[in-house]
Amino acid sequence: MSKPLKRIHLAAHFPGVNNTTVWSDPEAGSHIDFGSFVHFAQTAERAKFDFLFLAEGLRLREQGGKIYDLDVVGRPDTFTVLAALAAVTDRLGLTGTINSTFNEPYEVARQFASLDHLSGGRAAWNVVTSWDAFTGENFRRGGFLPQEERYSRAEEFLATANELFDSWHGDEIVADQVTGTFLRDAKAGSFVHTGQHFDIHGRFNVPRSPQGRPVIFQAGDSDEGREFAAAGADAIFSRHATLEAGQAFYADVKHRLATYGRRPDELLVLPAATFVLGDTDAEAEELAQEVRRRQVSGATALRHLEFVWNRDLSSYDPEGPLPDIDPDVGDHHIAEGRAQVRMYRDPLATAREWRALAAANNWSIRDLVINTGNRQNFVGSPETVARNINHFVQADASDGFILVPHITPGGLDVFADKVVPLLQERGVFRAEYEGPTLRHQLGLAHPDDARGERRAAS
Repeated sequence: MSKPLKRIHLAAHFPGVNNTTVWSDPEAGSHIDFGSFVHFAQTAERAKFDFLFLAEGLRLREQGGKIYDLDVVGRPDTFTVLAALAAVTDRLGLTGTINSTFNEPYEVARQFASLDHLSGGRAAWNVVTSWDAFTGENFRRGGFLPQEERYSRAEEFLATANELFDSWHGDEIVADQVTGTFLRDAKAGSFVHTGQHFDIHGRFNVPRSPQGRPVIFQAGDSDEGREFAAAGADAIFSRHATLEAGQAFYADVKHRLATYGRRPDELLVLPAATFVLGDTDAEAEELAQEVRRRQVSGATALRHLEFVWNRDLSSYDPEGPLPDIDPDVGDHHIAEGRAQVRMYRDPLATAREWRALAAANNWSIRDLVINTGNRQNFVGSPETVARNINHFVQADASDGFILVPHITPGGLDVFADKVVPLLQERGVFRAEYEGPTLRHQLGLAHPDDARGERRAAS
């Protein structure tokens, strides 16, 4: 008997605070004007996507002590944007990245419960930690936590927030105008939490929201991150772009769920993915090369090389050979706040590898960065892209994708118009939303469901 077709989950990541966008394109718009967010969100909802996703940047990244201005810098406050989008969308989930290292559980729980009420049950929280003292300088505590303590705090942070969400059961408000009784339980919202990181007690002042708790996302590829997701997340992001790597990550994370008494279908695996579409595969491939070269200017190539070399390379020709000097492996890094720095834990080995690649392929510095950096995941005609996305999902390399267009805010339009209908024709993507809440779209059980059974998508 053949395996039943899996339903594909699709989400849209509003790009920003990165250089995956081509902000210099004439079709590109503002990354901070509310109209851009509205266009992007309404396109995703028109295409029946599960949710819109916002990343978070808590400090502007720097290069050599100056703001790195070769990508999009800055981001409006996540809750402000999502609350505003709740008023101009009806079914689209609203997912925000909120840091557990530099916030407090009561404040974050209150904000997400409020967003869930305002949106009618569409709130989701991407729980992240902060890894660097550079970001910590913006906050009163300063500094940063070692990785094991970051996840220890994050686990207790989430557990504490859940205690606050659950301090209301949902049946306390009577609002009987005849008797004048408003609350059935005068102790509603009471909580006490004593732990390693938090010692709080009081009353949570937001009643039970439509979803009970926001949907929980986790972004982290480390062993600690995978375990954190298996223990309590509803979905985990993934950076694994190839089929084989995706399948390995998928199997590993799903296998961990049993330890926590959870089924494999209780955690969704959703990698980020970029795309370039053309009328034909050849046209798309040509456009993808053009996009990549526009994403990696000469100046950008040099700045990226500095992530490894940890030296000022502005005097080098980006169309010339790689530096013959070795990287500086000192403690202070020229590229503050850049996640890529963590990718190159052995700069000397990376430099040797890159020099060999450049020599073998006759690559300049810019050529190297273009060919070793992030590439578009899905390139081709609408038919090819729809087929490949479906193949990844049916082959258990993912449960769907969070799409990141290279043009803001209109880059999602062509996917919505040309690829989504093909996935619908294949019977692997919804034609209409399943219900009012994000849990309905994702097929997740409501925390208040007595049987804890997963709500099947219709």
